[in-house]
Amino acid sequence: MTTQEDAGDFERLHALIATADIKGFLDGMSGHAAAAMTKATGRRIESAVTLRRRKRSTTIAGSSDEAILLDGIEQRLGDGPCAEALRTGKPTLIADVSAEPRWPAYCENLAASGYRSVLGVPLDLEEDASGALNFFAPAPGVFTTETTAEAAVFAGMASHALRLAIRIAVAEELADNLRAALDSRTAIDLACGMIMAQNECSKEQAIEILRRTSSNRNQKLNTLAEQIVARVSGTDSTTTYFED
Repeated sequence: MTTQEDAGDFERLHALIATADIKGFLDGMSGHAAAAMTKATGRRIESAVTLRRRKRSTTIAGSSDEAILLDGIEQRLGDGPCAEALRTGKPTLIADVSAEPRWPAYCENLAASGYRSVLGVPLDLEEDASGALNFFAPAPGVFTTETTAEAAVFAGMASHALRLAIRIAVAEELADNLRAALDSRTAIDLACGMIMAQNECSKEQAIEILRRTSSNRNQKLNTLAEQIVARVSGTDSTTTYFED
């Protein structure tokens, strides 16, 4: 790829950051990766990406359903070029599955799916995340030194864009959690006010009544509070208003 083409790929990757979720971003990224390597090698290449985030399940995306199935072979077996790339931080190549002594079960499954070579390239992410791109080719010897270098360049650009996408996703997750916490607090505060009015008691006493009733019913405190508010006010709406 030329420098101008690299810049174009970089701009397209950053445009993908606006997608609604990480999975959507990864689908778009793997599609661009497959297109870039198809152009570089002159052969049809499928691409899949594996993303692991702390306290999150592994996310797999691909340039096609077939690519996701191919990546799933390694996930099912637990080892292969993607895992090796993650361990070493370097591209891992299987030039020909029929001549590869490592991961015999993986190579056998890949060959049965009609693919003869694969390249795993690590993504440079932040400490709480790791990921790798896998490129699959139907013929052996497709990934040369030059095309491997180009895949590494693409992975570098993709890593930068993915780091931004993850930061945005984390910020949105934190905001969603804050909204949920404040909504729960709103219901509890309203229920406490109603209990205080009905029983002529202090807020501390009202909270204790809520907690005791919640424990006796084996029911979450906020769920009980929402039910009290709904029964007294005749409405199910106890959410906090946010202006986005």
